Amino acid sequence: MTEQATITVGVIAKELGVSDAKVKKAIEALKIEPVGKRGVCKLYATDIVEAIKKTLA
Repeated sequence: MTEQATITVGVIAKELGVSDAKVKKAIEALKIEPVGKRGVCKLYATDIVEAIKKTLA
């Protein structure tokens, strides 16, 4: 299995300058599944940031 760069909802929200709630709603709307978990944090692939940005625009 190859290592994949991952990102949390909080990091995505900070990068896009929006709230965590808006990012979570966008993830639900796009039906994006997490690629992993670290504790209770869901980890997402870094390539979803652009899709979320377009959804929030």
